[in-house]
Amino acid sequence: MSDRPAGPSSAVATMPYAQADDLVHVRAFVCSRALARGLPAARVELLALAVSELATNTLQHTHGGGLVRVWAEAGQLVCDIVDQGGPRTVAREMPTAEAIRGRGLAIVARICDEVAVEPTPAGTVVRLRFRL
Repeated sequence: MSDRPAGPSSAVATMPYAQADDLVHVRAFVCSRALARGLPAARVELLALAVSELATNTLQHTHGGGLVRVWAEAGQLVCDIVDQGGPRTVAREMPTAEAIRGRGLAIVARICDEVAVEPTPAGTVVRLRFRL
């Protein structure tokens, strides 16, 4: 995975975010772009949940905010969440019922068709894929 999206840059929609108040706009941005690129409405809701979890993690655990990129390629909707944080593990195992935190990344792994994490010199790219 490259830290840059594939395809023509004009087909890639981007939005920065830096504070909690931006999350509602991030979700609306992702939903509108996903619908426009053909993702079914029920899947758009799952994408919005995944992006919201990851963007919230960015704001809670990193500095400088992040960037969301959305595009379609080869029958898939692709969404990157880019931030200045370190690498993270996206495991499908749900934390125990006693755990106070840690469910967000497990939820993301379960609801997306594919999740990849790549550290870059500037931070980390989490790439989500949903079949169209």
